[in-house]
Amino acid sequence: QVQLVESGGRLVQAGGSLRLSCAASGRAFNYYAMGWFRRAPGKEREFVAGIDWSGSITDYDDSVKGRFTISRDNTKNTGYLQMNSLKPEDTATYYCALRKYHSGSRALNEYNYWGQGTQVTVSA
Repeated sequence: QVQLVESGGRLVQAGGSLRLSCAASGRAFNYYAMGWFRRAPGKEREFVAGIDWSGSITDYDDSVKGRFTISRDNTKNTGYLQMNSLKPEDTATYYCALRKYHSGSRALNEYNYWGQGTQVTVSA
């Protein structure tokens, strides 16, 4: 069983930056694709960014492309989401997830393991 723990969320002003981390238990992390998702108040959980098992292929939702960067360090069993130029509409609970395949996906139901989430609040 894989456990994921997100950290790094906090209150930040618009235009600021944050780096979220996702720490995974077990060596399975090294073989699985990872995704970041978010759920804003009153909205459904949505795809933000994804990365394949090796870290060589990334994918971003258009709303964050050019501002967010997903990465991973398989030697540390940790994934990251660097968020720059934050906007109030980025306010949400952010979740990391692992998919039991090498390649990533934008579909929530294709991910097998989820963290509990970390809150990001961007003030205007």
